[in-house]
Amino acid sequence: MGTGRTGSLGNKAERVALDFLVGKGLTPVGRNFQRRGGEIDLIMLHDDCLVFVEVRCRTSARYSRPELTVDSRKQQKIIRTAALFLADSRQYAEHAVRFDVVAITAGEHGRIRWIHDAFRPENSAL
Repeated sequence: MGTGRTGSLGNKAERVALDFLVGKGLTPVGRNFQRRGGEIDLIMLHDDCLVFVEVRCRTSARYSRPELTVDSRKQQKIIRTAALFLADSRQYAEHAVRFDVVAITAGEHGRIRWIHDAFRPENSAL
């Protein structure tokens, strides 16, 4: 995660998203999983499904909603990094996989949106 104001906002958003998802019944598996070329903010279990979560936060939705910043390039980076996580963590080989986005608008009227199955890998072994 970066430093300064953006890094602090990002770290806080990840903590908020983690607490939110735990409150919805998900179990944490990992946080800030990094490999060359990518990072996954949160990895959670939801029943028998392994969920890779991208957390996006904006102080305002005036110009763009946070979830809209997870473009196809970012999605591909997350998918590649998830494949590396699965290669390292064989205990999850039989789990279904899902990619979610938690979008947080942290302004005056803070809002959390949990987008289940926000994107899917195309032509992928996942």
